Amino acid sequence: MKTDKAVLVNEEGLHARPANVFTQIAKNFSSDITVLKNSDETKKYNPKSILSIMSMAAMKGDELTIVAEGEDEDQAVVGLIDCVKRGFTK
Repeated sequence: MKTDKAVLVNEEGLHARPANVFTQIAKNFSSDITVLKNSDETKKYNPKSILSIMSMAAMKGDELTIVAEGEDEDQAVVGLIDCVKRGFTK
């Protein structure tokens, strides 16, 4: 299992366009991936589902924890963390 954290830097938070970018990246990996907002273990979000990511209602300054388990877990976490740090730009 691989885990890492990143803080949302984009002004608008995780609205539709960045959620779509995030989801498209997550779908490239076969690993099981979970996202936590502000380390809240009671709510886990599926980054391969845009509805799940949108329901997180993450805003600028929120901390996202990416947890991946599977054969490409390292690449999945690095790819998604990089996406968050870049402000969801391609």
